[in-house]
Amino acid sequence: MQMFRNTTANTHATDNMIEFKRGLKTSIPMLLGIIPFALVLGTQATQKGFSSLEVPLLTGLNFAGGSEFAILEVWTNPPNILMLMFITFLVNSRHILMGASLVPYLRHLPNKTVYSALFFMVDESWAMSLADAQKKAHHVGYQRAFSMMFYAGLCFALYCMWVGFTTLGAVIGPILGDVHRFGFDMAFPAVFLVLLRGMWKGMKAARPWLISLLAAAIAYVYLPSGWYVPIGAISGIISAFFLIGDEA
Repeated sequence: MQMFRNTTANTHATDNMIEFKRGLKTSIPMLLGIIPFALVLGTQATQKGFSSLEVPLLTGLNFAGGSEFAILEVWTNPPNILMLMFITFLVNSRHILMGASLVPYLRHLPNKTVYSALFFMVDESWAMSLADAQKKAHHVGYQRAFSMMFYAGLCFALYCMWVGFTTLGAVIGPILGDVHRFGFDMAFPAVFLVLLRGMWKGMKAARPWLISLLAAAIAYVYLPSGWYVPIGAISGIISAFFLIGDEA
């Protein structure tokens, strides 16, 4: 009996390591696209007066690239803390919807496991882990479809890369000068296009994406900074409810 338990434990540990490595491997294309963006953020942070120690604190404690860029745009010396908190909440509000989409897959897990995992959730890890779970849900059910170790591998690679290369950007920023002249700005949109391609299910299912895009674009032009994020997300959800909700 003891031998059987040991064999089962070893098999489980091996499966976990395989899934973790699969997450690392899957993240590689995303890493290559995000590295330039991380360098840009680190460089911009130093231009706002951040030290090489403060940059990894910024990117490590608030692990969400969009809000980090947003607060740098409105950063003042001394900083307006309430404004920075509001901008951060506004831009990161999309995570509320992203986390809600994972509820069917995570509801059976302990809260401490779920909350710890969601701290490291970003757009890339959410999209890839959700797509992976959706492929398996019909065969193994919701509770077994989401691979926590696959998700952990994604988050580990993305977190280490993001904090590491934003810090590197802070160190070499003065040497690079204006990094926008290298065209690094296009890295992040390119990554999201790759994510959308992986979630593509046809034109009919993509109609809410178009409505969300149009709503966000209009809000970006006519409303204060940051509002296009929740408006785009809410517009996409409402349109999905009316356009494809009944079919789902």
